[in-house]
Formats: sequence, structure tokens, C-alpha cells
Amino acid sequence: MLLTADVGNTEIVLGVFDGAELRHTWRSSTQPERTSDELALLLAGFLEHRDLDLRKDITGLCIASVVPDVTGQFREMASTYLTHEPVIVGPGMKTGVSVVTDNPREVGADRVVNTLAAFTAFGGPAIVVDFGTSTNFDVISGTGEFLGGVIAPGLQISAAALVGRTARLTRVDLQPPRSPVGRSTVEAIQSGLIYGTAGEVDGIVERIRADLVSPDATVVATGGLAPVVIPHCRTVDRYEPWLTLEGLRLVYEKNVDA
Repeated sequence: MLLTADVGNTEIVLGVFDGAELRHTWRSSTQPERTSDELALLLAGFLEHRDLDLRKDITGLCIASVVPDVTGQFREMASTYLTHEPVIVGPGMKTGVSVVTDNPREVGADRVVNTLAAFTAFGGPAIVVDFGTSTNFDVISGTGEFLGGVIAPGLQISAAALVGRTARLTRVDLQPPRSPVGRSTVEAIQSGLIYGTAGEVDGIVERIRADLVSPDATVVATGGLAPVVIPHCRTVDRYEPWLTLEGLRLVYEKNVDA
């Protein structure tokens, strides 16, 4: 079985594939101070709850990480607790994705695997909107190239900044209010966060489609916060919660002999 890990700034999303089937998923907080032994214990615990053994049942590991310290923890954990080298997505890795930005090396691994997964599933042109710590828009050409994109503050970052820079506003649950016109301070904040982000998504997608001269570019949403926002978006065509994990599976297959 293949263990995949999407390491973001806030969360690590884990998945276990049996062939092409995603069997199990978990989420854990990203903790750069966690040691490789602690990471092994965490993974073993998740797997044990599904009657799986880290050493016996996991035959492959593929990682996309934007947190270098955690990348190192996974590498060290694999060398100690697994019998195979991990596949870590990065420059020089065979992905099948041509990155045609000014500096391809600065493009995050998660954006590359999202491009691969979206193009494989839906073709191009396409736009992936990844709702994570930041809200990323990944733009994919008709032939599967990563053309570039947009990076905007994520929903949680916006909420924290609003509360942190104002004296009388408090944290709120990230859920839509009864009406776009908030009838309390809490509802007013929720309206600004939820509907503001939805409007941002629609506005950026429309501009990208115009730039691509492709009004029919497929828009694929993913990421942990996507379900909060996409019911209020006009432009999102598909919701794929495990898009990045699927991309990792595809990268693994391209780099490890069957």
C-alpha cells in the first residue's frame, strides 16, 4: 500500500492507497518541532486504527511538502522505520508537468501535483482553487502545463488578521450567517469572510478565464476549507477533496517501477 502525505503550513493530510483506490485519509496539525520518532508514532497510530502496520503494510511513501523541517522528519522517519526510500516531490522529479513560470523551482510541490491530478481527471485548460493556509489558484493549459497562478490570504489568515488588528472584534466560527447583511457583529464578520472569499474566488476565476481566452476552463476546488466557501461560489465546477493525494499517487507511479 502507498502512503501519501501532503504537508501544508497548517495541516498534514495523509492518505493510503490500495492500487488506485484511496482507502483511508487523516489530518494532523503541522508541527515542525516534531521529531522523526514522534512522526513514526503518529503514523503508526493512525494506521493501527485501520488494522494496518507501518512497517509491514506500507510499501511506498510519496510526499509533497512546503515545510522543509517536516520534509526532513519524513525523510529521517523513512530511513529508520521503512524499508524503502520516500518519493519526495521537488525539482528534477519526474511529474509529467511542464512548469512554464519565470522560476519553476519556486513553485510549491503541492501545486505541481494538483496540476497533474486535475489535468489527468478533467483535461485542460483548468483552474485549481486550493483552500488552505493560503488560497491558491493554479492555472493549467490545454496541454497540461502549469502556467502560473494566484496566491491570496486564506480564510483563516484573513479571520486572524481581522481579529488581531481590531480592538473589539472576536473570533467567529467559519460558517455563513443567516443573511449577507449581518444583524450582529459576529454575523457581519462571517459575512465578510465567507461571502468576501467567495466573491474573491469568482472574480479571480473570471479574470483568469478572460486571460486564457477560455470561458469554459474547468474550475476544480480542493483543500480543507473548500466546503465552507464553494456553496457560495458561482464559478466552481467540481469539488475534489483529495486531489493532492491523487496527484501524489500519480507522481509515485511515474517514479517507481511497478
